[in-house]
Amino acid sequence: MISTNVNLKEHNTFGISVNSSRFATFTSVDDLTQVLAKREDSKLLILGGGSNILFTKDFDGLVLKNEIKGFEIIHQDNDIVQIKVGAGEVWHDFVMKCIDLRFAGIENLSLIPGSVGASPMQNIGAYGVEIKDVFVELEAYHINSGKTKIFSKEECQFGYRESVFKREFKDQYIITSVTYELNMSSRVNSSYGAIQHELESNGIKHPTIKDISNAVIKIRSSKLPNPKEIGNAGSFFKNPIVGKDVLSKLQNTFEKVPNYPAPEGKVKLAAGWLIEQAGWKGKTVGNHGVHKNQALVLVNYSDALGDEILTLSTQIINDVTEKFGVTLEREVNII
Repeated sequence: MISTNVNLKEHNTFGISVNSSRFATFTSVDDLTQVLAKREDSKLLILGGGSNILFTKDFDGLVLKNEIKGFEIIHQDNDIVQIKVGAGEVWHDFVMKCIDLRFAGIENLSLIPGSVGASPMQNIGAYGVEIKDVFVELEAYHINSGKTKIFSKEECQFGYRESVFKREFKDQYIITSVTYELNMSSRVNSSYGAIQHELESNGIKHPTIKDISNAVIKIRSSKLPNPKEIGNAGSFFKNPIVGKDVLSKLQNTFEKVPNYPAPEGKVKLAAGWLIEQAGWKGKTVGNHGVHKNQALVLVNYSDALGDEILTLSTQIINDVTEKFGVTLEREVNII
């Protein structure tokens, strides 16, 4: 059933109050087909958890919320397990279920907001793990033809917070399910410094995947505001990838610039560090601002307009470019 003039405040983690002229949910491919058959709008927006989006105005079109559920083990042996998951499942709930079943590989991605369907779209990652590390394939519905296509890892063309669905196939497909391959062994990735520090502070020398998850949850909770309490979309900016010449130039002034190896001989800089050095961390502008514990996170304290948050992000980008010669890129989708 398609509803009209629906407020989307509860459907985006920034808590921005805008209206969609038409709105519907779907719980299956058949549902989706039926809704699209009644479509009268040229503009279409697919929503999952609404955690990577900033609305700057009302949406004059049809918003479809993906609520396809499902958790199916399609292969399991002594070493690995493959799980097909509905795109409308909550990502963190899926992670917790895997940990309960002792399936290893995504515990470092605990507490990331959003839906399962969004995970390959932007190749979500945290604390040394990315979706591409556990991804097998996904099923996606082609909006114009109504046909379902299976995409392999290679066809998804994963990059840093990127995939083919944010580039060539943007707005052409709706992801309906994702298949992941996890480990049956309890191998853990605790190499990320903050995780190791958290484990050591709790006297854990031989961590389980549950220990890793608990550490990640504690770290994220200490740095990132809960969207249910303060509107936000998590990391607003990508960590910039630059040439080593840019890093060398920065190191002339800032000796201890945080940096990490990146493909093609480049380096990844910490966007949060750059924003903090530019003096934006904790800055409040009216009823919105930059979070006090994590400069990567822009926040809506109460009833801010999306345009106001977008303007703030532009000011930060311009300031960081001027001060450091590095241009930040938004990770959040602007609508």
